[in-house]
Amino acid sequence: MKRVTLSILCSLAFVLVATAQSKPAYNLYKSNGKEAKYEKMIKDLAKSDMVFFGEYHTNPISHWMQLEMSKSFFEIKGEQLFFGAEMFENGNQLVLDEYLAGLYAEDKMLPEITQMWANYHTDYKPLLDFAKENNLRFIATNIPRRYASMINKKGIEGLKELSPEALAMIGPDLEKYFDPSVKAYAEMADMMGGHVPPNMLNIQTAQASKDATMAHFSLKNFNEGDFLFHFEGAYHSNYDQGIIWWINKIQPGLNIKSITTVTESEWLEMTEDEKKTIADYIIVVADNMTQTKR
Repeated sequence: MKRVTLSILCSLAFVLVATAQSKPAYNLYKSNGKEAKYEKMIKDLAKSDMVFFGEYHTNPISHWMQLEMSKSFFEIKGEQLFFGAEMFENGNQLVLDEYLAGLYAEDKMLPEITQMWANYHTDYKPLLDFAKENNLRFIATNIPRRYASMINKKGIEGLKELSPEALAMIGPDLEKYFDPSVKAYAEMADMMGGHVPPNMLNIQTAQASKDATMAHFSLKNFNEGDFLFHFEGAYHSNYDQGIIWWINKIQPGLNIKSITTVTESEWLEMTEDEKKTIADYIIVVADNMTQTKR
């Protein structure tokens, strides 16, 4: 009887310990709502031309996963792999290329980079280091902040005041394809409720200028057989909007897939349709996850 009691107590203790340890930092899902296996996800995404990773900028799981996926993609794609990132403005490309080529040390590169994000060292340096160590390209795809700010103030008409050199840093398809009724930009106005500011169109255009520019430089640096792994805020790629919408508009036919980040509470509130369309794969992170500093 004592042995039976001891056995039951041991089993109960095991269950309690297992339950206490069942606090995953994240869960990985497919768009059909089912749990995804990391290895299968990598093999699936590696069949694409481009993969867009929508991050939460200060979420450590996003950044850890980006680096791990980079390593996994490199094992499959080798030198076909290259990176693109919202966090670097395209005006910094020459400095970035020279650093990756080993022409000077990082402490010489950093002061030359304009608008460096505060969380560079914790969140983006590991990705840049990985590219440098493996002789992979890393593309600064974003519009210089000063031009997005100017568009926010003056609207698309402000482009007429810029030099050819400045215009070369902005997606050339912005004026041709920009449509404020597109989901990504219409939602910006919807979120304002009854308080839509008079310059709402300028705000939407400025947002579109980022997406159009990142799409432009992603395509400009893509050659047949390449594999682009791009890092951006989730809003720039969720629901095949933002950058992905622009790429499909400019050069349709590419095989593009995406992964995004949501919190557990957001995931629970999403409809089945939202879960199916937000991205091909979804990283669901704990709500109380410690954040990196930006």
